[in-house]
Amino acid sequence: MAKAGNVTVVFQEPRRVILEDRPIPQPESGQFLVKTRRSLISTGTELSILSGEARSDSVWGRLSKFPSPVGYSNVGEVIEVGEGLKEEWVGRRVATYRRGYHAQYIVGSPDDSPVIPPEVPDDQATFFALAAIAMNGVRKGRVRWGEAVVVYGLGIVGQLALRFCHFAGAELVVGIDIAEPRIAYLPDSPRIRGINPADCDPRKYMQELNRGRLADVVFEVTGNPDIIPEEFHVLRRQGRFVVLSSPRDNTTFDFHDLCNWPSFQIIGAHASSHPPVSTPQNPWTKERHAQLFFGLIADGELDIESLISHRESYEKAPELYNMLLEDRSRAMGVVLEW
Repeated sequence: MAKAGNVTVVFQEPRRVILEDRPIPQPESGQFLVKTRRSLISTGTELSILSGEARSDSVWGRLSKFPSPVGYSNVGEVIEVGEGLKEEWVGRRVATYRRGYHAQYIVGSPDDSPVIPPEVPDDQATFFALAAIAMNGVRKGRVRWGEAVVVYGLGIVGQLALRFCHFAGAELVVGIDIAEPRIAYLPDSPRIRGINPADCDPRKYMQELNRGRLADVVFEVTGNPDIIPEEFHVLRRQGRFVVLSSPRDNTTFDFHDLCNWPSFQIIGAHASSHPPVSTPQNPWTKERHAQLFFGLIADGELDIESLISHRESYEKAPELYNMLLEDRSRAMGVVLEW
């Protein structure tokens, strides 16, 4: 029988988080046991589930099961291997997303737990899962060299998407958010700008900044279904609108004015649209994106340290979630130390 001793963050019921002592999982064939060093709270997905506001007939409703362990951005060290794996895995640092709960011990496997290079700190490595989501969105949006991009919503995924669009060659990237603290996290670059839509008209701002032109690509990363229609106003005719967030409810949408007449392309970019295996046509799996992310950090091209707003012991997890439920704009990257 598996022994207890595995403290785990559990969503007990809507808006209630507890720490629960659960059994230490045992690695099966092809798996290894990971002792957690750090994990990252997803202030989007996890808070949407914890709020308990999702309709029961929606995907969010089906995901919102209570009680349930949560988390998918775990960084730790392999301490034991199951049958079929070589002992050389022991001691390696890995990033696990499929079973990457906020827990002292989890199980992983080589196909869902990329190895972390020694140059990448634990805290920064925890962003790997959200980075893969943002990278997948940028690829789905087909951002090209010289284009202008607008990113609505500057939480972690929005911040990362904005940076990856810049790396992909966008001439101009504009981040839009109603929370001034989030705008302050943007990197200092003449090709990256941030605005609060309460202060100016985003459409006019985009035209002034982009030589009279609107955006080629718009990324929706707010998750707010009510503002999605207005986000199309900064997009040029035949432009691409990428839904990178997971909107939390229905949107009232005029398909003639906001899709058919201007011939916009509306593109969904969920994490699940990663290819399950690498192919010559599409090699960009979650693992490949994680490796690219780690390489950007190791080479000093990507600054993740500046996106970490909180580092706290896992013992404070219930307090942190309460703080985020009250106002998630007060935080950016929230790292739990184990």
